[in-house]
Amino acid sequence: MNSNDAMTRRGLLGRALGGAALVSALDSASQLLAQPPQPRARARDCFDFGWKFHKGDAPGAQEPAFADAPWRSLDLPHDWSVEGPFSQSEPSAGSGGYAPTGIGWYRKRFRLPASYQDRKVSIEFDGVYRNSEVWINGQYLGKRPFGYISFAYDLTPHLHAGENVVAVKVDNSPQPGSRWYSGSGIYRHTWLVAVNPVHVAHWGTFVTTPRVAKEAATIQVETQVRNTNAAAAICTLVTAVVDGEGKAIQTTEASAEIGPSAGYRFGQSLIVEKPTLWSVAAPYLYKVRSTVRVGEQIVDEYETPIGIREAIFDADRGFLLNGEHVKLNGVCLHHDAGAVGAAVPERVWERRFEILREMGSNAIRTSHNPPAPEFLDLCDRMGFLVMNEAFDEWKAGKGQVRGNGYSRIFDEWHERDVTDFVHRDRNHPSVVLWSCGNEIPDQLSEHGVEILRELLTIFHREDPTRPVTAGCDQIAAEPRAAPAEFLSLLDIVGYNYADRWRERRELYYSLDKAAHPNWRMIGTESSGMGGQRGDYRGLVAASPAETAALAAPAAGGRRGGGPGAFGGMGARALDTEQLWKFVRTHDYVAGDFMWTGIDYLGEAFGASRGSGSGVIDSCGFPKDGYYFYQSQWSEKPVLHLFPHWNWKGREGVFLAVTCYTNCDSVELFLNGRSVGVKEDRLHGPGRRQADRRGQR
Repeated sequence: MNSNDAMTRRGLLGRALGGAALVSALDSASQLLAQPPQPRARARDCFDFGWKFHKGDAPGAQEPAFADAPWRSLDLPHDWSVEGPFSQSEPSAGSGGYAPTGIGWYRKRFRLPASYQDRKVSIEFDGVYRNSEVWINGQYLGKRPFGYISFAYDLTPHLHAGENVVAVKVDNSPQPGSRWYSGSGIYRHTWLVAVNPVHVAHWGTFVTTPRVAKEAATIQVETQVRNTNAAAAICTLVTAVVDGEGKAIQTTEASAEIGPSAGYRFGQSLIVEKPTLWSVAAPYLYKVRSTVRVGEQIVDEYETPIGIREAIFDADRGFLLNGEHVKLNGVCLHHDAGAVGAAVPERVWERRFEILREMGSNAIRTSHNPPAPEFLDLCDRMGFLVMNEAFDEWKAGKGQVRGNGYSRIFDEWHERDVTDFVHRDRNHPSVVLWSCGNEIPDQLSEHGVEILRELLTIFHREDPTRPVTAGCDQIAAEPRAAPAEFLSLLDIVGYNYADRWRERRELYYSLDKAAHPNWRMIGTESSGMGGQRGDYRGLVAASPAETAALAAPAAGGRRGGGPGAFGGMGARALDTEQLWKFVRTHDYVAGDFMWTGIDYLGEAFGASRGSGSGVIDSCGFPKDGYYFYQSQWSEKPVLHLFPHWNWKGREGVFLAVTCYTNCDSVELFLNGRSVGVKEDRLHGPGRRQADRRGQR
C-alpha cells in the first residue's frame, strides 16, 4: 500500500467519523427542538406592527367589538400631521408649520405568545403626541397629556386568553399647541413587556460613578425590585459589570425578603480596575446586568448600558470630562426630521449625527423637550454630550400657543413628568446636564423663584449627580430683568443670546463673571449662521426688486435666518463669529449651543413650512455656515470659499468672496494673479495654545 492509499483511507475514515458526528449532532439538535422552549426571564418585544388607524374622532372605538375593518392599516411609528395637506388655514398656524392636527384613533388586535402566559404584561409607549388615552379590551388605562414623555400601563388584569384589543385615542386638536412642528399620533416606538411576579421595576436601575480614575472606578448601582405576589419572596440580586465584548468583569450579589405587593431598593458597589473611560473621542460602553433569582430560579434579567466617565462643570475651568477641559461645541435640535416629520427612523438621526460630528460638534441640546430613547442611545454610542431639556413652558404660557401649551397641565403633571423623564434618561453617559425649561416667562413672575426651587428639588432628588440649568432669555432685559435670586438658584446659569443686551453685545459674559464669580455659565442658545442654502443675493449688487426681497422677513428670521443672513453672511454672522471667539477663549464659559444645527418644521412664515436657521438643511446638506463652525471646531484643515463665481447673468458684477478657514493664512488667486493674503492668528492651527496663554 502506497502513501497515497494510506492518505485516502485516512481521509475516508475521517469523513466517516465526521459523518457519524454530524448525525449525532443532528439527533441532539432534534431532541432539543422537540423540547418546549424555555421562556425568557424577561420579554420585551416590538409592538409596532399591524395597527389600524382612523383620522378623526370615532366614538365607541375603545370597545373590542368596534368595526375597524375600513380603517387604514399601518405600522408605527406614525405621524399623521406630516402626511398633510399643509395649509395656511390650519389652526396650527405658522408656529406648527401649517400642518393638520386634530384627533386620531389607533387600534391593534393581538394574541399573547405562550411565553407571556401567567406573567405581568405591560405596554410601553416611547411617545404619543398628545393627550393620549389608552384602553385594553374596553378597560380604560389612563391619560397622558404630555406628548414628549415615555410611559407604560399594566395590562395584566384585563387580558384575555384569546384575542385582545388595545385602543389609543390621540387628541392634538387644541391649537396652536407648540411653537414649532410637533407631529401628531403614536410617533415613537411601542413595546410589549412580560416579566415574572418578582422583577426589576420599570426604569428600575440607577447607575452612578462616584469615583473615576484611570487606575480604578467605583460603580454604584441602585436597583428597585418589585414583588407582585400575594406572598413574601426571598430574592437574590446578582449585579455584574459587563465590558464591550460581553465579558462580566465584576460581580456582586445581595439577598433580601420583599413583602407581598411591595418593593425593595438594593444598593451595591463594584470596583472596575483600569476602566476604559467614556469620552467624546472614544465613547466606550459597558453594561450593568441585573439578574434576579428566587431560590435557584432566575426570574428576571435586566441590562442597563452605561459609560464610565466623570463630568464636572467648574466656575473657572468650564466643563471637564475625565479631568480634561472640553468646550461644548453645541447645536440645538428640534425633534422632527423634515419630510418624515416626528416619526424619525434611527438611521436618519445617525446620518445627521455623522454630519454634525464631521462639522466638529460634540454636544446637542434637545430643544425643548425630551427626545426619543433611541436618540440618546445614538448619542451614547457616537460620543455626543447632551443637554436634556424638559419644558418650553411652566405655569405662564407663551403668546404663540395661546394657552394651549404645557402651562395648561403644569400644576397637575409636572412632578410626574419630570420624575419619569429623569428615571428614563439618567443612566445615559451622554447626558451631562438637565435643563428644566426654555425661555420661561415665569423667570420674571413673582412666583418664578418658587417654581424653580420646586423643580430643582425634583431633579436633584431623582438624580443628585447632574447639574440643572435653564435657557434664560431675560438676564439683562429692560424694563425688567430676571432677578439674581432666580439665576443664582440654577446650578448652571444658562444664557439664551448672551449678546442681546446693550454693552453685552461686546462684553458678553464678562459682566456677570465679575459680579458673580461663583456662577457656572453656559450658552444655552445663541444665533447661528443659517439662511437658505445657495442664496447669495446679499453678497452682490442687487436690483431694486431684489433689494426689496432682501428686506422681507425670511423663514427662521427670529434666530439668524433673516435679512442679511443669506448664506451665513451679514451683520448677524459677524456677531456670531465674535461671540464664539469669546466663548472659545474663556474657559469659564462651558460652551455654547447655537440655533440651530439643522433646519426644522414650524416657526414658519409665508409660504414656508419651516425654519431655515440651521447650518444643515432638512435633507442633510451643509450650508456655508456649516463650514464656519467646522473651521472653529474641527481639528482638520478647513478651507471653504463662497459664493460661486460663474453666476449666470452676473457677469461683470463685483463679487465679494468669503473664506472660512482655520489655516494660518489664505491667499486668493484669480486667473493666476494674487488678489491678496488674509491672516488671523486666532484661526491658525496654533490657536488653542495661544488661547490658553491669553487666559492666564
